Amino acid sequence: MPRGQNQEGHVLIRAGVLLFLLGLLTGLLAPVLENRRMVLSSHLEGVLNGIFLVLVGLVWPRLNLPARWLRIALAAALVGTYTNWATTLAAAALGAGERLMPIAGAGFRGRAAEEALIAVGLGTLTVAMITTSVLVLAGLKDPPEGATAGPR
Repeated sequence: MPRGQNQEGHVLIRAGVLLFLLGLLTGLLAPVLENRRMVLSSHLEGVLNGIFLVLVGLVWPRLNLPARWLRIALAAALVGTYTNWATTLAAAALGAGERLMPIAGAGFRGRAAEEALIAVGLGTLTVAMITTSVLVLAGLKDPPEGATAGPR
């Protein structure tokens, strides 16, 4: 396994712990932001996406993918997870998001530009997270060269 792949895994783990912390801190914003249900969503997105990044970082050295696909997966993982947290936080702060997030955004319809911002964020994170998941799953199909199967 290339040394760079270990470093990328470490980057993902650090980014995950940071996002986990941001998710925890986001929970403290419930009393001061426009939409408390959306704050809860953002809090959970930060915490869960932080855990997801840590998990991806831990399996990263086991991925058997071409370097280009690894770069795409790394970028998609970071963009998708942070955009997920930031988009729901923006919706909470702006009082927007009802159109595309009808449960957490119920009763909170923002101006056209705010709703468009939320729509772009949701579209971006959807593509990024699906890309990440497909590439990580594909990379786990075969063990990297020289890897052992572990205890049986």
